[in-house]
Amino acid sequence: MELIGPTSQSYISQRTRLHYADWGNPDAPPLILLHGGRDHCRNWDWTAERFRDDWHVICPDLRGHGDSEWNNNGVYTTMGYVYDLAQLVHQLGLAPVTIVAHSLGGNIATRFTGLYPDQVRKLVAIEGLGPSPKMIEQRRAKPYGDLWTSWIDKKREASARQVRKYDTFEDCLDRMREANSYLSAEQARHLTLHAVMRNEDGTFSWKFDPHLHAWPPDDVPTKGQHALWAAITCPTLMIYGKDSWASNPEEDGRLALFGDNVKVSEYERAGHWVHHDRFEDFVSEVGTFIA
Repeated sequence: MELIGPTSQSYISQRTRLHYADWGNPDAPPLILLHGGRDHCRNWDWTAERFRDDWHVICPDLRGHGDSEWNNNGVYTTMGYVYDLAQLVHQLGLAPVTIVAHSLGGNIATRFTGLYPDQVRKLVAIEGLGPSPKMIEQRRAKPYGDLWTSWIDKKREASARQVRKYDTFEDCLDRMREANSYLSAEQARHLTLHAVMRNEDGTFSWKFDPHLHAWPPDDVPTKGQHALWAAITCPTLMIYGKDSWASNPEEDGRLALFGDNVKVSEYERAGHWVHHDRFEDFVSEVGTFIA
């Protein structure tokens, strides 16, 4: 029997139509799979297929990503994404919900869970704590005005630059493989297929908004973010790849900012996308954890 994929659904948040993939089984406990920056909801397909029999799996496209609309002003903030997640949970009546989130999605999910600890049953964050302490210190060392002028420069570059076009799908595929050398040929092709759109002239472009390269420097203050982490009460699993650029919270001290309900799991032979790089081990550990 051929496997039936997800249905495409949408909801409105901040006057924006946002897309999500719904894998059915609505009477089962809800499970949100939240992707990272410049990614898309269909990167979770393999994970969703494993969990769909026991869970009602919902995979949102963040605004400016995948098949969700772009912001007209090209400005995206992390707390704006937190609101979108809060609206998804609220509108679909998903609380208490289990969340598995990657990178930017993890940053969003940890903040949401700190704000609404009673609405999250269990949380898995794959390299999802945002900038490392070292990166934050480097940013603080720069004059405050320079942070904003740098953002303005990046915004001007994004507004002046045409969306990058690739002559062939294979060119996009090569770029996907370049971004993550651990991907199998099947993984790379599937991820690229759902990450690009065909332009009118026959070329291909990524679906995400180019303005996502320019993040505004204002955000929740570090102490505020730490307060949200400390407010998380549900069992939480943090996953890291040994070969990733991301900073492991067990080593950089951030784990101490959480309660005793949080643990860290590190994977050998894995980079930033642990859920792709070590898929079988990942779904086994996560499946056991969220049960």
